[in-house]
Amino acid sequence: MKTGGYRRVLLKISGEALMGRREFGLDQETVERIAGEVRSVVEMGVQVSLVIGGGNIFRGVQVAAAGMERATADYMGMLATVMNSLSLQSALERLDVPTRVQSAIPMATVCEPYIRRRAVRHMEKGRVVIFAAGTGNPFFTTDTAAALRASEMGCDALLKGTKVDGVYSADPQKVPDAERYEVLSYLDVLANDLRVMDASAISLARENKIPILVFSIHTAGAFAEVMAGRGRFTTITEEG
Repeated sequence: MKTGGYRRVLLKISGEALMGRREFGLDQETVERIAGEVRSVVEMGVQVSLVIGGGNIFRGVQVAAAGMERATADYMGMLATVMNSLSLQSALERLDVPTRVQSAIPMATVCEPYIRRRAVRHMEKGRVVIFAAGTGNPFFTTDTAAALRASEMGCDALLKGTKVDGVYSADPQKVPDAERYEVLSYLDVLANDLRVMDASAISLARENKIPILVFSIHTAGAFAEVMAGRGRFTTITEEG
């Protein structure tokens, strides 16, 4: 399968995507399926990196709202993303896909520290790199971390794997007649508060001219289909 001209990409998925049908935690079957999706894209010759959220284990914003100091809650959320990253690394390496986890919070016993040039070199050698612990700073989401790492890596595209097959005017699971968009501009997303990613992530992608492709991570083969320029997804660019 040929790629749609993408040499290096970053895939952002939420922690909730790893839950499967569970109410919290990790569903091993789901983790293994997503690992298979990543392997299929690596086999197309695309250099792949990932950022994974931690909401399946710990949601800092919700805990902060309940009374915990926001910075402390956010740091705990970052540790949850490391757990998810190690889980996906294990699944990928069982599929013979060499993978490295780099954490923005140094924890040398379990993974590498985030070093930009080392991460680039890993991808050039065909390894998958998973960026853990967000930006390493509280008050920033993993969406913003994904846009930041995509910019630092010089990625050709930032992919957002969600529960639905693109961007809608409202949650289609709650509003059946919500409008689905094929293409949008960064300003459309911000002006209409479409919430596909937070405003700082959209602004960072816009500043660095990185297109955002939104697709369903739950649809089998969708990641590879998007990379080949097929399937159902929404493209967010400057022009829209």
